[in-house]
Amino acid sequence: MSKVEVMPSGREISFHEDEIIVSKTDLKGHITYANDVFLRVAGYTESEILGKPHNVIRHPAMPRCVFKLLWDTIRDGREIFAYVINLAKSGDAYWVFAHVTPSRDARGACVGYHSNRRVPHADALDKVRPLYARLAAEEQRAPDPRAAIEASSRLLADTLARAGMDYDRFVFSLSTGTSLAGAA
Repeated sequence: MSKVEVMPSGREISFHEDEIIVSKTDLKGHITYANDVFLRVAGYTESEILGKPHNVIRHPAMPRCVFKLLWDTIRDGREIFAYVINLAKSGDAYWVFAHVTPSRDARGACVGYHSNRRVPHADALDKVRPLYARLAAEEQRAPDPRAAIEASSRLLADTLARAGMDYDRFVFSLSTGTSLAGAA
C-alpha cells in the first residue's frame, strides 16, 4: 500500500464546532474505522481509507517531532492531546485538536488506538502555528529524517523548558491564556 502523494493546495478548511472527527487504528496505525465527519472533511470514501496508514492525511507542515511524541505517548499506554494539521484528499489543510488514546480489549491489552478530534480555537492556533513553523523549519535543515526528528525534538523540548512546561501543559495552557512568549 503505497501512499499517494497529495499536494497541499494552500487552502484551509474546517468543520463545525459541534462535530467530532473519529477514527480508530490497529497497533500499526492502519485505519480500522472512520466516522462520517472524518470521511467528509478528509474527502475520502470509507473504501479508500480503511486499511490505509493514518498518515495518509499527514500534512507536510506538521512537525515530525510532534508525531513522534504522540506515538511514543500512546505506545506507552498513555493518552495525549495534540494540535495537528491534516491534509485532505483535495490538498486542503485542516487543523484539529486531537485526543488520542490506546484502545484496550477485555483483558486490558492494547489492541489499537482511538482518536477524537475537534475544531481548535483560533487563539490557540495563533500560538501553535508559529511554534510548528519553527519546528518544521528546523527539520528542513537536517540532512535526513532521523536527524530532523532529533533536531526538532530538541528545539521543542528547549522551547517548552524555557516556558517551564511540557507538551501536555503547553496544550492545556492555550485555553487559559498562558503562552510561550519569551521562550522562543
